[in-house]
Amino acid sequence: MTSRATSFGSRPLHRSMRDTVNLTKRVPMSEMKHIPSIFNDVLGPVMRGPSSSHSAAGNRIGRLCRDLVEGDLKRAVIEYDPSGSLVTTHVSQGTDMGLYGGFLGWEPDDPRLPDYAGHIESAGLEIEVRYESYGATHPNNYRLTLEGVNGHRHTLQAISTGGGMIEITEVDGSAVSLAGDFFETLVYLTDGSDPEATRAHLLAGLDCDGSEVIAGPTSLVRLSSVQEPSAQQLERVRDHPGVRELRVLRPVLPVLSRRNLSVPFQTVEAMQAFNQERGLALWELAIEYESARGGISRAEVFDKAAEILRLMKDSVQTGLAGTQYADRILPGQSVTFVEREAQGLLIPGDVLNRIIAYVSAILEVKSSMGVIVAAPTAGSCGAMPGSLLAVADSLGVDDEARIHALLEAGLIGVFIATHSTFAAEVGGCMAECGSGAGMAAAAMVGLANGTLEQQLSAASVALQNSFGMTCDPVANRVEAPCLGKNVLAGTNALACANMALADYQHLIPLDEVIHAMYEVGKAIPHELCCTAKGGLSVTPTSKAIELRLAGK
Repeated sequence: MTSRATSFGSRPLHRSMRDTVNLTKRVPMSEMKHIPSIFNDVLGPVMRGPSSSHSAAGNRIGRLCRDLVEGDLKRAVIEYDPSGSLVTTHVSQGTDMGLYGGFLGWEPDDPRLPDYAGHIESAGLEIEVRYESYGATHPNNYRLTLEGVNGHRHTLQAISTGGGMIEITEVDGSAVSLAGDFFETLVYLTDGSDPEATRAHLLAGLDCDGSEVIAGPTSLVRLSSVQEPSAQQLERVRDHPGVRELRVLRPVLPVLSRRNLSVPFQTVEAMQAFNQERGLALWELAIEYESARGGISRAEVFDKAAEILRLMKDSVQTGLAGTQYADRILPGQSVTFVEREAQGLLIPGDVLNRIIAYVSAILEVKSSMGVIVAAPTAGSCGAMPGSLLAVADSLGVDDEARIHALLEAGLIGVFIATHSTFAAEVGGCMAECGSGAGMAAAAMVGLANGTLEQQLSAASVALQNSFGMTCDPVANRVEAPCLGKNVLAGTNALACANMALADYQHLIPLDEVIHAMYEVGKAIPHELCCTAKGGLSVTPTSKAIELRLAGK
């Protein structure tokens, strides 16, 4: 594996997938906008690695690359634009681990990921990393050239949009928009074939949720389906005289999309209008939303949330038992914190100190390559889960109440994902820990049996308090000041929850706060958006730690 560096350019423009869409009517695949899912975008992915934007998203992109060459990848050339963030985060934030694990077909929580280098070598996979200026319009842009053992050669561009979510933006030179939430059959057309006629013929024998003709250097028909195409169906496609070859890209998200996808609301205001006659609790509204979004039963939504809760509880217990990992900056500190509190050596804090311990424990599991739930991101994986579980334990509530709280946090996250971003590369740590604080605050109010209005108030104030929070990781690792900011987010959530329960005034509606948050995020200098080019990242001590970790 080789790499070569060049100088950094200016901040790229942000490419947003967050525009709203009229969901009451059917629209072509090319016009479909991303509709967030609680389990795709907010409470997930379940993963290993330091960063969901890099490790988990890279893994998902790598798996789609593997499918593009039919699983027999021989060589990959990876190009990062120096104007983005991936040049400085490729190794330090686990892009290499995630992407290469994806090349090998592994899931983002595969236990082999920390040892990916040996597996890449054993597989005989050649990888070259280049830093080239090519006008990328997103800070997390991947440009890949892939060669298969069978001689197949393909190109692909993709972006990591935050929290492990991705978008494939180009295949073989032609513009696409694939999110990994369908079985995508890409049909390569022969020269001179009629694309629309070919598409119509193929649709006559296939049950697809969507289709489109993709024009460009490579002429394609895209067939999207929830069900995996059968071997017989694919053979019929191959037999068409206008078809040169085809590739099936399997979904990488846990909740798939489908034909005529609709959700009951996409803003807080619309949710309140929807609920005016129903009088549902926030967790019930979350179930209504996710059931509609995923086409799954309410019981399935609840069960998925229960599994997420189990994983989060496991992370806390694993962290508090002590973690060991050589390649990290901070040692396991949560164990000492709990011991010192038991000895009466800390300032009394009860639930506040429990938040610190639980948040620390989860971050330590992440930094030791254990399994965590990125909620909403890996960099902020301790903020919401740790503080929510700490408050739940302090209140002595049962698992059913905890599941309700998780769903409430998830729905607040959906509003953020729809109209803002979870990507620190776009909005700084405000997008990560700030979002976690808003989600946790609403959930805490729910645990305390507060009203829906109080939950929305708590989320609003918690987000307001997070404006301008920058992302400047020490030594370009997702450990410090990430730990402190996760703790800050958890304690901010607690304070805002109690303020809301006391009917403090939040003034600005949550929808407006989310919009303002996005605009503030875009105004944060590129150097302070997870690029390791400003703030604490460039202090002499940070640079010294970086050199030490690199063995220099």
